[in-house]
Amino acid sequence: MTLFPQFVPTWISILFLIVIFIPTLMIARLAKKGVQNNSTANKVYLSIVAFYITYLAYVSFACFSGWFDKISLPPTILKFTMMPLLAFLLLIVFNLPIYKSILKNVQLSDLVSVHIFRLIGSFFLILGFYKALPSSIALLAGCGDVITAISSIFVAQAIRNNKSYANKLTWAWNTFGFLDIIATSATALILTKISIDTGSQGVEALAAFPFCFIPAFAPATIIFLHLSIYRKLLQKN
Repeated sequence: MTLFPQFVPTWISILFLIVIFIPTLMIARLAKKGVQNNSTANKVYLSIVAFYITYLAYVSFACFSGWFDKISLPPTILKFTMMPLLAFLLLIVFNLPIYKSILKNVQLSDLVSVHIFRLIGSFFLILGFYKALPSSIALLAGCGDVITAISSIFVAQAIRNNKSYANKLTWAWNTFGFLDIIATSATALILTKISIDTGSQGVEALAAFPFCFIPAFAPATIIFLHLSIYRKLLQKN
């Protein structure tokens, strides 16, 4: 596995490698807001950052060790990264007292506005432009992420301004964002199946470094955040 794949210019790979850490910092900052004790808040912030850095280091090791090279269904990258991370977030973190306390204290508008980090999904469009991904998933995932990210600004503003329609708008926006990540994941699986059967282009680019961070990090984390918003909305009601 080469350091930077040749299907896009090197500067794009480097830029992606830099910005992929921004969501981690934003999520850690969001959790910190939900902790009232400053000492504990700092520990929570550092713990989340340390966890994701360690996790992405593991993903990098697996990528360079060739774990993701074999094309299979489900893709090996999902079996070794996304699925374990999703299980950890939903089965362990989702039930931790500290998580429940943070969710209770954090503002709903902040839970929504953190999704601005999904602008990173524009890299799907870039990969599609360079023919590294089929246009179907590039457009679906890229446009869906960008729409969710930009619209989060207006939804969060409606919540802060106590608009009468804010609650329904949040439900609708959250459902759109949630279904978008599900649709993207399903499309990736379908394209992988077609690739295995026919030899056509699949999503192999998402198993190359550094773009392997997308399937390893994004689906599980985004699903967890959307489910947290649903939980917050139910608490609010």
